[in-house]
Amino acid sequence: MQTRYNTESNDGGVSESIGFLLIFSIVIAGIGLVTLYGYPLLLQQQVGAEEKIMEKNMIVLQNDIKSLAYKTVPYKETSLKIGGGSLTVYNSSYNPSSSTINISDSSGTIYVNSFQPGELRYESVSAQTDISLQNGAVVLHPRIQTGSVMLAEPRWFYDAPTKTLVINLINITSDNIIAKEGIGTVRMKLGVTNYTNYIPAGDVKIDYTPDSTCVQDYSVAWSNYFRNSLAMTGPQGSCGLNTYTRSNVDTLVIKQYEVKIEAI
Repeated sequence: MQTRYNTESNDGGVSESIGFLLIFSIVIAGIGLVTLYGYPLLLQQQVGAEEKIMEKNMIVLQNDIKSLAYKTVPYKETSLKIGGGSLTVYNSSYNPSSSTINISDSSGTIYVNSFQPGELRYESVSAQTDISLQNGAVVLHPRIQTGSVMLAEPRWFYDAPTKTLVINLINITSDNIIAKEGIGTVRMKLGVTNYTNYIPAGDVKIDYTPDSTCVQDYSVAWSNYFRNSLAMTGPQGSCGLNTYTRSNVDTLVIKQYEVKIEAI
């Protein structure tokens, strides 16, 4: 007696198994491609978004300092989100300071000696970028590259008709180094102010020196500001002493403001 086997059902099972394996393999490959290429891109976009948000936050804080210094508002408080890094207050007496400024004229008269502005600095862990609010300006410095850029200028100006140069120096202070991550509230108040007029003998000179370690080197940003916005002559910024000169100045006005950061 001859035995017959039913091969149609077995072939159907094999076809379904092969189809399942193919679909499963395609799904796994798709997940792998998304993980390999899509996820890093998503993280990069998130890091970029956090950096842009902090750029806007630092400009908001700059406007707060302007209100304190120029509008004589006694106290300001701003809540903000600090993502991807930390916001730190570096007192003007912190060593090494972010920068030092001297102001003199061509006769050798010194008007400001070793002014250290201090800074309110956002340090991004993921983007390896620092955004600093210093001396009334917002500047950005990538840690893995050389150079810097000024995102928002300070309120210095030269009035051509009267040949008056106005320099506003803002000193950021605190009782100690304060740092914050996540959600924070920056509380600041106006401290001591000083307003002085001078009649310079010859050209006005500004010596700008970044910190001695050259880690926080914002010299390129300040060099571009001095040379382009204030029409001063001087070198392209580098780590070290940089001297910039402004001629045709009949009146030099120097205003110094102390802004104390109480909390973040």
